[in-house]
Amino acid sequence: MRQLKADVTIIGAGITGLTIAYYLQKKGKKVCLIERNAHSGGVISSRQEHGFLYETGPNTGVLSNPELVQLFDDLSADCKLVTANPDSKKRWILKNVKWHSLPTGFFSAISTPLFSFGDKLRVLGEPFRKPGINPDESVADIVRRRLGKSFLDYAINPFISGIYAGNPEQLITRFALPKLYNLEQTYGSFIKGAIKKAKEPKSDLEKRATKEVFSAAGGLQSVINALVNSIGTENILLNSKDVRVNKSAELFSTSFLHEKNFLEINSKILITTVGGYVLPDLLDFIPKNDTLPISEMPYAKVIQVVAGYKKWTGKPLNAYGGLISDKENRKALGILFPSSIFAGRAPDGGALLSVFMGGINKPEMFDMTDDNVKALVLNEINELLDLKSEPDMLRFFRYRHAIPQYDHTSENRLNAIVSIQNKYPGLILAGNVRDGIGIADRVKQAVTIAKEL
Repeated sequence: MRQLKADVTIIGAGITGLTIAYYLQKKGKKVCLIERNAHSGGVISSRQEHGFLYETGPNTGVLSNPELVQLFDDLSADCKLVTANPDSKKRWILKNVKWHSLPTGFFSAISTPLFSFGDKLRVLGEPFRKPGINPDESVADIVRRRLGKSFLDYAINPFISGIYAGNPEQLITRFALPKLYNLEQTYGSFIKGAIKKAKEPKSDLEKRATKEVFSAAGGLQSVINALVNSIGTENILLNSKDVRVNKSAELFSTSFLHEKNFLEINSKILITTVGGYVLPDLLDFIPKNDTLPISEMPYAKVIQVVAGYKKWTGKPLNAYGGLISDKENRKALGILFPSSIFAGRAPDGGALLSVFMGGINKPEMFDMTDDNVKALVLNEINELLDLKSEPDMLRFFRYRHAIPQYDHTSENRLNAIVSIQNKYPGLILAGNVRDGIGIADRVKQAVTIAKEL
């Protein structure tokens, strides 16, 4: 077995692992990344085909923190930030087989048919309601309490379907939507908190975290390519199989099969960025019961269907996309319009759509055949977007562990992570098992870990 040495071993070359490695390497650390797949980037991957540029995983991110802004600054020589077309800022919500724009201000909230008259009046009293006292209050419960049932049904429910592919009755607010939870707990109100947060002084980087939807020129793959180019492919061991970690007195020993050779990397620091379900079979030196709260974290199963039309003859797609509440009893979770959000995603006069299906509430859809999924997807597109033509391109992508669910098990999971890291100094359990699921969350976590090291 060939022996290697590194200052830091990182298991998982997704956006989290790559960003940690990038910043540690800039500080002179010897870093080695181990990745089981044949490519870096995890679920992030961009493809060009028949005049379409599409994503097989996450389609967009939100420019929501200064760490992400700084990363794009640092990668600017190899990767160009692209923000969403202003015309795509509208979010459609389906109600009674008709799309309505999600309100963005007071007057649109008063006039929209999405919310009941009574709940519109309730909004006026939101700043005066007492904060909740249940730390494990679900997203559904906090929204019902502060804004009313129709806001839950036709704002938060479709939003949760779009972000988590989840159920707001199951997600715990302080874990799944911590910013929303903290607005109430810190300021006493969503509305008062948002106003006061907007008035707080900000650094230059914070001012540039505009919460705009973003991608990169050439797709999100460009971010991955820029990170890989900087880190060096020689420091990223792809196609690594049978990865196991043991621990001696001072070192973590990571053994694996790489290109028919058995390798072992010894390092004082070991960082995992993989899904919780992988950890029990990965970390041989930790009793299985210790990792159980992490490995049992539920995940939403999601199918993404990419549909490309060289000539679009349906409803004008002047929005970010359409989200669908469970109350509508549709097959799709939502339909994203990438060609409306970013230029160059479809031929002139054409359109690119991403349709999402499955999720926590419809897990049975994951195991349907492509032919059955195709029939359902085309029916949704044709009926909801006034279309009669067939797509020129149709691609299917299935993710069994697409999105972790920050539900009632979250506190036990986070406590287990802290306990394990305290018991084994030098071990860091990172990735989307904690600290959020979005691209910006992943980058922020990575930067924080790199700074601590």
